[in-house]
Amino acid sequence: MISFNVQIRDFPFDENSQAKIEAWHGPSREYGTNWPVVYLIHNDATKEAYIGETLNAGRRAAQHWQVEERKRLKTIHIMTDDTFNKSVILDLESFLIKYISADGKYKLQNGNAGLASFDYYNRTEYEQQFRKIWESLKELGLVQSGIADIEDSDLFKYSPYKSLTQDQQKVLEKILFFVTGYLKQGLEYSIVVRGGAGTGKTILAVFLLKLLNDLMTSNFEADNEAAVSSEITALQSMITGKKLRMGFVVPQQSLRETLKKVFRSINGLSEEIIMTPREAALAGKDEPFDLLVCDEAHRLHRREGLAQYPAHDKTNRELNLPADATELDWIIRASRMQLFFYDPDQSVRPSDITKEMFSSIVGQQNKIQLNLTSQLRCLGGEDYIQYIHEVLNLQGFTGSLVPSGNAVMKEGSSVYSFPKPHKTFMDYTLSFYDDLDRMMDEINRLDKEHGLSCAVAGYAWKWVTKDNTADPSVVDIPIGRGYIWNRTYTDWINSGRLPNEIGCIHTVQGYDLNYVGVIFGPEITYDATTGRIEVIKKNYMDTLGKAVGNNQEVLRTYILNIYATLLTRGIHGALIYVCDPALREYLRKYFSAE
Repeated sequence: MISFNVQIRDFPFDENSQAKIEAWHGPSREYGTNWPVVYLIHNDATKEAYIGETLNAGRRAAQHWQVEERKRLKTIHIMTDDTFNKSVILDLESFLIKYISADGKYKLQNGNAGLASFDYYNRTEYEQQFRKIWESLKELGLVQSGIADIEDSDLFKYSPYKSLTQDQQKVLEKILFFVTGYLKQGLEYSIVVRGGAGTGKTILAVFLLKLLNDLMTSNFEADNEAAVSSEITALQSMITGKKLRMGFVVPQQSLRETLKKVFRSINGLSEEIIMTPREAALAGKDEPFDLLVCDEAHRLHRREGLAQYPAHDKTNRELNLPADATELDWIIRASRMQLFFYDPDQSVRPSDITKEMFSSIVGQQNKIQLNLTSQLRCLGGEDYIQYIHEVLNLQGFTGSLVPSGNAVMKEGSSVYSFPKPHKTFMDYTLSFYDDLDRMMDEINRLDKEHGLSCAVAGYAWKWVTKDNTADPSVVDIPIGRGYIWNRTYTDWINSGRLPNEIGCIHTVQGYDLNYVGVIFGPEITYDATTGRIEVIKKNYMDTLGKAVGNNQEVLRTYILNIYATLLTRGIHGALIYVCDPALREYLRKYFSAE
């Protein structure tokens, strides 16, 4: 069992730092010149800091003093222990960058290239000790929040300082390769990154924008002494000192406002680059962006089922585009290169651009398709995500199509059968309730204990309280004690939710929750004669959502997409209540551990 006795020493950070640090010796260790350490250089007045690791603390401090930006910092705190080695300090450095950037006390000068994520001997034991180091830093006033609070914050969840998975790293390197091709040869591409719920699309988008911004600055350097990838090195030689015109298109208002809040806290990222599709289209009309990154591209609008047709038509006229042009057309017209993060299985309204339209429009460009497959959000893993899609009769992540009903083809056979209930998933709680009040009591208990836990529902009840907030007896969802819809769309997750408040799809799409309670409304049922989950249009209350004419299958797809999206919001678990008796009995065997 590894036990730390970490020393944390502080020194003035100035032109004399090297000599003072090099004089730091222990009984048998030359901590200042020949031992692995992690350091924090900071200025409490300007609220800036830099975090790094090294085997020679004195020499590294002298190198930092040569960086003009670093000279604004005043004090260096150095952490070490007799059990430290190079792998440990790389991991501790990444840990501190990730958590201190989200703590909010300091705005980091660090870039995000070269952050390490790898396994090593006794890593689990070392990482348990990292949390003790955090408490020591808290006692010294160098950090202000607890680990659990930070992990629930948007700044942590969307941090550009998170170490990428191997899956994300491979996709990043391919994107950088094509950006290099654009700079070197003027080659323009439409890059589509396909990834299901929880595969880290938004995280990768934010990471990329931070990295490209850092590469453009002349004082860019890796945040540790490990080598960065060849793709980053190649791009750095071409991009340093230049100014790529970049924009970040986020179609959803709630997520857009959340990301603006995050960008305000990150050195080198400006909230001004976060735009609606219309804002990006007009900003790039006369001077196209070099790169537009679009998150949640499946939520880009076409001219159907819109709340504001005149505004859409006006933009098309301003851009000299046909009347039926989509927001996807706007983005392509406004930029030389585009990067779309896309998941057609999360399209939830008729106004969303269809898979066929997306493929057709993007296919007219030099199209590159990349894929994210590793599950980051849900501790149930990719098995749980696939299971949800099978139970709800959706196209699975493996690309196999369910031909009819809820049948799944057995491997090596032409015989179809219903999905086999999993009952439980490792490290993931799946609970089924016959009483909505009991489920709400549990989700509220989990929210008090763990935070970021709430209930969401299909749009099967009118939003009565939208225009009647003064009377507490008025409810939207008249089940049990009675419940109301979300009181705001914008950043609802962090809005001080009431215990009887239920969110809709538009409040949680793109967000992570610790636990999610999902209410299947009376707009969805199960037909035992056909073996299919069906929808009841008259019970679906989203006017824009059911603007599909008489096409029942299209409406069914949208509603099933909504429930699949809701069921995959939770990191640690999902709690489920079903209104329709037939659907309740059908789903019980799939979602009950009993």
